[in-house]
Order: sequence, then C-alpha cells, then structure tokens
Amino acid sequence: MKTKASEPVAQLCPACGLCCNGVLFGDVELQRGDDARLLAQLDVSLFRKGRKNAFSQPCSCFDGKLCCIYSNRPTQCRTFECGLLKRVTAGDLTTGAALKTIAAARRSAEAVLKLIRELGNVEETKPLNQRYAAVAAQPIDLAAGEAEVERRGELMMAVAKLVETLERNFRT
Repeated sequence: MKTKASEPVAQLCPACGLCCNGVLFGDVELQRGDDARLLAQLDVSLFRKGRKNAFSQPCSCFDGKLCCIYSNRPTQCRTFECGLLKRVTAGDLTTGAALKTIAAARRSAEAVLKLIRELGNVEETKPLNQRYAAVAAQPIDLAAGEAEVERRGELMMAVAKLVETLERNFRT
C-alpha cells in the first residue's frame, strides 16, 4: 500500500541514484542484522573496513534507476534519506524543485566523470572520489601540452561545484 510518505521516494529516487552510483558515497558499511551471506550470493563484493564488512559503490545491485535487492537492502541503504528527500517529505520543497536539483546534480556529476575519463581514468566500477583522487595524484605533465593542464583545472572546478551541490542538497 502506497503511503503519502512513500510518494517522494517513488518520484525522486529513480530520477537520482546518487546514493547508489558512487557519486555521493564511496562504500556502504554493513550493520548488525544485515545478511552478508545473502549479499555475497547476490554478487555484492564485500571487503573488511575496520571491524565491519562493507561494499564499494557504485553498487552492483543498482541498475541506474532502481535497486535490484530493494526488499533485502542493507540497513544503511534502507535508512538513508538525502536532504532533498527530507525537505520534500517535510513540505519545505516541491517535488518539481527537487527533480530540477537532481537533474543539475547529475549533470555536474557527469561533467566530472567525463573529465576524469578524458584524463585517463576509466575505472567505471570505482566510486567517484577514488577516481578523482587517482587523477589528482598523477603528476602534471607540462610537456603534454596546455590542453591536459586546462582539463585538470576544469576538473578541479567541476569537482568543487559538484561537492557544493552535494553538501547543500543531499548530505544530511
């Protein structure tokens, strides 16, 4: 049964996916009660993070719009609500305005990813933060020409814009 509270989730989450696609988070830590064996059977690659099991983003169960294991998703996935979702649910923001913010954030993320690819990192299974760090850690080759140096500057500006958008609208 659909409730009024579930309507924003049904409208916003499939349009967004930033919490699952490696843009907002680099990994998800499992909590007490999460079924690590079930996740492993569903081909979610787990690793140890301190005392907890975790899995990297982008999540292998995310199809670009929806979670393939929605009813069995881990606690952190089940309980996370981004800032936009909270504001729409509270009536402080319209769904239309939230969808525009999501579209702008996705465009910003894609601009960052495009620059990262152009600068040689094509590790699509790694989260955005790791991919950016790998590119940023590469020495600047001034002999490569002005275009590469310019792209790296563009990347830094695009990341700053994306981080501002994520912090202001999505992280809680």
